[in-house]
Amino acid sequence: MADTTHLPILVVDDNPDNAHIIRDYLGARGYPITVAYNGDDALKAFEEVKPALVLLDVMMPGRDGWQVCREMKQHPTLGRSVRIIMVTALDDWVNKRQALQTGADDFVEKPFELSKLVATVERNMRLFAPAAGTGATPAKSSR
Repeated sequence: MADTTHLPILVVDDNPDNAHIIRDYLGARGYPITVAYNGDDALKAFEEVKPALVLLDVMMPGRDGWQVCREMKQHPTLGRSVRIIMVTALDDWVNKRQALQTGADDFVEKPFELSKLVATVERNMRLFAPAAGTGATPAKSSR
């Protein structure tokens, strides 16, 4: 299986403490991390960084995570390849269904165990298929 730790991750959370915990934990495992604290900055960083994976908080002021997810998934070149994991304290079935309907690939419930977050990130990184021209290297299938 290919090493996916060099693929960039965008962490989006309006709570700096949450964002920094995730950044530090995943960064210590070799992932290059970019952090954005709101939806507008997330969309700008998405264009610049071209992440393989986005960890996206749902409840943010301004553009919430649902709207940001839809916009990222509709991007003409990056939208089909990026993996988006919604990070939410909303743990009922309605919100899980909404996450999938907005184009999210997975979700993690807050509060989360860091080991569970890493397992979710690693599982989604194995499924990453880069868009043409992004320079990212795809993970090889284990089949």
